[in-house]
Amino acid sequence: MDERLPFGIGRRRLGWWAVAAVLFGILGLFLYSFVGTFVFGLFVYYGARPIHIRLEDRFGDGVAASLTLLCLVLPVLGLLGYTAFVAFQEFSAVAGATMVDFVLSRVPGDPRSLSTLVGRPTTFVESLDELARLQTGVNTVLTTLGTVGTGLLHLTLSLTFAFFLFRDGDRLERWFRAEVGDEHTAAYAYLSAVDRDLETVYFGNVLTVLLVTVVSVVVYNGFGYLAPSPLTVPFPTLLAVLTGLATFIPLVVGKVVYVPVAAWLGLQAARTDASGLGWFPVAFLVVCFVVLDFLPQAVLRPVVSGQTLHRGLVLFSYVLGTALFGWYGLFLGPLSAVLVAQFANVVFGDLLHGKPLGPRASGATSLGSDPRGRDSGTTGDDD
Repeated sequence: MDERLPFGIGRRRLGWWAVAAVLFGILGLFLYSFVGTFVFGLFVYYGARPIHIRLEDRFGDGVAASLTLLCLVLPVLGLLGYTAFVAFQEFSAVAGATMVDFVLSRVPGDPRSLSTLVGRPTTFVESLDELARLQTGVNTVLTTLGTVGTGLLHLTLSLTFAFFLFRDGDRLERWFRAEVGDEHTAAYAYLSAVDRDLETVYFGNVLTVLLVTVVSVVVYNGFGYLAPSPLTVPFPTLLAVLTGLATFIPLVVGKVVYVPVAAWLGLQAARTDASGLGWFPVAFLVVCFVVLDFLPQAVLRPVVSGQTLHRGLVLFSYVLGTALFGWYGLFLGPLSAVLVAQFANVVFGDLLHGKPLGPRASGATSLGSDPRGRDSGTTGDDD
C-alpha cells in the first residue's frame, strides 16, 4: 500500500519524482555543457528539414537521413578541400619550392639527413640546432590542429544529433502524443508551433546564406572582370563562398572578407605607377557594403526568416544572441525568441487570466505560427 504524505502524494510516487528530478538534472548538465553543439545540431536539423521531407517521401526515414547529411557534408568537404588547395598554392608561391627541401634535409630520418650524419656528423649536429628554431612554429601548428580537432569533434556530434532527429523524429512525436499530450492540448500546440517557427527561421537563415553566396559570385567575378590592369581580385569564387558563410555572423557579415580585399586593391593601386586607379577600390567597397552587407542584414534576413515572427524580433535575436553567448548565440538567440514568442502566443494569456489551458492562440497571432496549424480541429482544454 502506497502511504500518503500530507500533500496527497504517495511515498513511492514521490520517490519516482525524485529520480526524475535527478535524471533531468543530469540531462540539463549535459545540455548546458554542450549547448553550442546541441543548438547547432538543431540548426542543421531545421535548416535541412525541407530537403529531408522530400527525400523521405521517396526513400524512407533511414536512407533519407543519410542522404540529407550527405547533401550537407559533401559541399562542406569540397569547400574545405578547395580552400586547402588555394592555401597550399599561396604558400608555395610565397615560400618557394626550395622551402620543402630545406626542411626535409634537416629532419632526421630523411635520406639526405642520414647521408649527412654518416659523411659529416658535425654538420648534422649543427642542423639540429636549426631544428630548435622551428620548435615555436611546430608548437603553433600543433595548437592550431588541436583547436581544429576540437571543432571537428563538436561538428561531428552536431551532425550525429541532427541525423537521429531526422531518423527518429516521428517516434519522438508519437511518444509525446501518447504520454504527454495530443493535438488538443496546450503542450502539443505550443511545441508544434515552436517546431514550425524554428523551421521558418533556420531555413530562412540557410536561404539567406545561399542567396548572398550567389550574389557574391556575381559581384566578385564582375569586379574581377572589370578590374583595370594591374589590379586583380584574387580567387573571386572562393571569396564569394567565404562571404556567404560570413553572413551567418550578424552585423559583421561579409566585412571580414570584402574589407581586406578592398584594402588589398587599394594597396595595389597605391603601388602602381598609373594614376586614377583609386576609384576602383572605393567602388568595390561601396558596392560590397550595400549589396553584400546592408541589404542582407536589414532587408533579406528579416524578410526570409521572419515570415511568421516579427522581423524586428528576429533581427534582435540574431544580434543580441551572438553578443551575449558568442558564436552559438547565432542559433540560440532565435531559438530563445521562438520559445518566448510562442509561450506568449499560446500559454501566457490563459495563465494570466486563470482560464483553462488549451491549443488556442492569443489575439496577437502575428507573434508566430498558429499553434493549431492549418489542419487544426476542435480546441480542447489542458489543465
